[in-house]
Amino acid sequence: MLKTILAVSVAGIAGTLLRFATANWVGANWPKHFYAATVAVNLVGCLIIGLLYGWFLLRPEVPIEIRAGLLVGFVGGLTTFSSFSLDTLRLLESGQALVAFGYLGISVFGGLLATWAGLSLTKL
Repeated sequence: MLKTILAVSVAGIAGTLLRFATANWVGANWPKHFYAATVAVNLVGCLIIGLLYGWFLLRPEVPIEIRAGLLVGFVGGLTTFSSFSLDTLRLLESGQALVAFGYLGISVFGGLLATWAGLSLTKL
């Protein structure tokens, strides 16, 4: 378990630093389009998590430390949107469309509402 925690931590640092670097680069080059960094890391993260998940399905012998380090650590540090996308796809693939769309709606609209509530609380 300690090896897995270490793998997730080290890979998470790498993913977080890549996200930070991407945000800084986009902010310096396209300040009007600050959101492009989020779009970029979300799309790249989704591509990476899809590739890794598919590869791990084909290679069950890959150690859990590598799986967790790459999926949870690196890609999770880069963007959690990729995990959200994979979870939604897996629900759809398993025939749970209603749950998938509920999860999608709650995540997106609930997230926007929670962010608004948090910002509103700071104005009290």
